[in-house]
Amino acid sequence: MDMHRLVSFTLHSLGSNTSLHSMPVPTPPFAAHHARPQTTTTDLKWAELPIIDISKARTGQGLAELVPAVRDAMHTNGFMYVINHGLNPQQNDRIFDIADIPFTDVPDAEKKDFEATPRESGYWKGYKLRRFFHIDNGVHDQIEMYSAHHVVEMQEHPEAIQPFLPEMSAFVKTNIDHVVDPILRILALGLELPEDALTNLHQFDGASGRSWLRFQKYYPYTKEDGEKAGDVWLKGHTDSTCLSVLWSQPISALQIKASNGEWRWVRHIENALIVNIGDGIEMLSGGFYKAAIHRVVQPPPDQRGLERLTVFFFVVADKDVKLAPLIQSPVLQRVGIARKCADEDAPTMAEWMHARLRTYGNAMPLAKNADGTEAEEMMRGIQAMYYN
Repeated sequence: MDMHRLVSFTLHSLGSNTSLHSMPVPTPPFAAHHARPQTTTTDLKWAELPIIDISKARTGQGLAELVPAVRDAMHTNGFMYVINHGLNPQQNDRIFDIADIPFTDVPDAEKKDFEATPRESGYWKGYKLRRFFHIDNGVHDQIEMYSAHHVVEMQEHPEAIQPFLPEMSAFVKTNIDHVVDPILRILALGLELPEDALTNLHQFDGASGRSWLRFQKYYPYTKEDGEKAGDVWLKGHTDSTCLSVLWSQPISALQIKASNGEWRWVRHIENALIVNIGDGIEMLSGGFYKAAIHRVVQPPPDQRGLERLTVFFFVVADKDVKLAPLIQSPVLQRVGIARKCADEDAPTMAEWMHARLRTYGNAMPLAKNADGTEAEEMMRGIQAMYYN
């Protein structure tokens, strides 16, 4: 990996308006290259998701042209691909090289020193180690996560990660400026609201909210655990976020639940993003935009046994934002509002995050409905559903 490529991530991934362009940038530290596996050749039932060229949002006209496609995608199944987001394939490779460091270069004892306490704190910070979530039949997950506040300098990090904080910060800024901001504007226009109706609820100032960058690695089950868990690595759920941004990678394991109830695989597209709606936007939009139901399962036979490295940016509204429908939307006034609770009982973003994190993956058995789903009450009569 040549040094010019390493420097280019920090210099060019933020866009032409950032002040970092006028600042000297030191040569980034070495990170071992994370070799990407080959994509599967297995014939799978793939989901048909729209592909959105987000570069069109750089002009007012282009932004308006994207509204119908994004509105319809997020109204029907809550998922879409995003391309032309501002990072080239080499920069994409670099962030995956960095993403592997929390798992390969940090000793287990130091990981414990930075272990997250989401059920107590209501947010992700640091490591989630393996066997934290109960999946099914006594089987626990084999997933390690490392989560960083969107202002990455606002938390302490293991020694091996510290040299990469400037690049992680630059990557977060790329996600916010070139992906999240335009999508929130498009979603607002899709509700026939002012363009800034949703961006005003997501300030990203460090104090108001806790969006986060996550590096995540799935380790294979033993054969016995795979059979007991029905080959499910992460049971079906909706995200507690407003938006979730996943940087596509080659190992097929992500599935979405189609409107007919069938699970469909999400195909890898090189240097693309997979973006989905979470509970927050679903509640703010009065059910017009759908929180996407998805799960992670055992990869197909030709990718089985591989470790699956993923990169996310999870977006939440400011912590005090009340997740009540934006009733001033002309669209909601025409089509109606699907409320999860009375508007006066709507949780804040912080309350909802804490409720979801406090309960997800607990070993406490839940009653299964006839269709195999499980319901768990979060707060004020609002339920979270799980799907296996």
